[in-house]
Amino acid sequence: MRRTVFNEDHEAFRKTIRAFIEAEVVPVYDEWLAAGQAPRDFYYKLAELGVFGIRVEEEFGGAGIESHKFEAVLSEETARAGIAFGGSGVHVLLGLPYIQMLATAEQKQRYLPKFVSGEEMWALAMTEPGTGSDVAGMKTTAKLSEDGTHYVLNGAKTFITGGVHADRVVVCARTAAPREDDRRFGISLFAVDTKSEGYSVGRKLDKLGLKTSDTAELAFVDVKVPVNDLLGEENKGFGYLGHNLASERWGIAFGAYAQAKAAIRFAKEYVRDRTVFGKPVATFQNTKFELAACQAEVDAAEAVADRALEALDAGELTPAEAASAKLFCTEVAHRVIDRCLQLHGGYGFMNEYPIARLYADNRVNRIYGGTSEVMKMIIAKDMGL
Repeated sequence: MRRTVFNEDHEAFRKTIRAFIEAEVVPVYDEWLAAGQAPRDFYYKLAELGVFGIRVEEEFGGAGIESHKFEAVLSEETARAGIAFGGSGVHVLLGLPYIQMLATAEQKQRYLPKFVSGEEMWALAMTEPGTGSDVAGMKTTAKLSEDGTHYVLNGAKTFITGGVHADRVVVCARTAAPREDDRRFGISLFAVDTKSEGYSVGRKLDKLGLKTSDTAELAFVDVKVPVNDLLGEENKGFGYLGHNLASERWGIAFGAYAQAKAAIRFAKEYVRDRTVFGKPVATFQNTKFELAACQAEVDAAEAVADRALEALDAGELTPAEAASAKLFCTEVAHRVIDRCLQLHGGYGFMNEYPIARLYADNRVNRIYGGTSEVMKMIIAKDMGL
C-alpha cells in the first residue's frame, strides 16, 4: 500500500537514523537495559544529529521545519530496531510545544539554544501521586513571594519520564484555588531549573516496560522559581495543557502503530526460521491467518496515524480526533503485539527477544497521555453524548 505522508527528505533522514541506531544504540542497548536508562551523553549525540532542533527556529540553532513527520520517522525506526532513545522523546514531544507556545522572546533566547544542543534536557511534570488523568485535582502549589521576584514551589510529582536526566522541567502547580464553577482555574506552568535548592529527584521508578527511559518521582520543598520562568499567564495552565495534549496523544498513537508494525516484522522473521514438526512455523495455515489479520489491523492503524499526522501538521488536529487516533492505534497495537508474541511460543516470553520487550513497552500506551477510558469520554462528549 503506497503512503503519501513522507517525501524524499524524510526517507533520507530515515536512512541516517537507521545507520545511527545500528552504530550507536544496538551494540550497547543491553547495557542501557541493565542500567535502567540511556546514558546522559547519548543525548548529546542525538543533538549533534540534529534531532532536537528539527522544529526549532533557525535563529536558535534549529532547522526551522514546522512538521512532526521527522519525529514520525524516528518512531518507526526505533520501533523497527526494537530499541528506544531513552527518555529523550519527552524532550521534543512534551517539552518543546510549551516553549514555542508560551515562552517570551527573552525566554526563548535563554531556553532554546540549550534545548537544541542537548545542554538542557526538558521533561513535563503533570502527574501527582494522587492525581493522574484528573489534572485539575493537583495539590502542588506555587505561591508568589511578598517582593514579587519569585514563586515558592511545594509538592510532589510522579511517573515523570526523563525526570532523572532533566535539566529543566515544565512543572504544573496551583497558583490559586479552584473556583466553584471552574475547578480547572488556578493552575500555572513553570520552567523549573532542576539545580534549584529544594528540588530533588526521588526514586527512579522500576517499570514493567520502557526500561531505558528514566522515569522518576520529583519533590519540591520551598523551591524558589524566578518570575521570569513562569510560562504563559498565571492560572491559565489547564488550557495550555489541553492544547498540547493533542500533539502528545498523536505521538503515542503513532508510536503504538509503529510498534505494531515492528511486531509483525519480528514475528515474520521468527516463524520463517523456527521449525516445528519438521516444517517452518510460517508454513502452517494458522500462522499465515494470524499474521494476515495482524497486517490488516496495522494497515488501518497506519492510515489513522498518518491522517492524524497530516492534521497535526496543518494545525487542525482536534482533541477528539487525537483521542480517537490514540484509542484506536493503541488498542490495535495491544492486540497485534500479543498475537505476534504468541507466534514466538516460549521464546516470546524471553526478554532477549525484542517481541517480549515490545510487549512490555507497549502496555503503557493505553494508560499515559490519558487512559483509553478517558479517550472514550472525550470522543463521546464530542459526539454530543
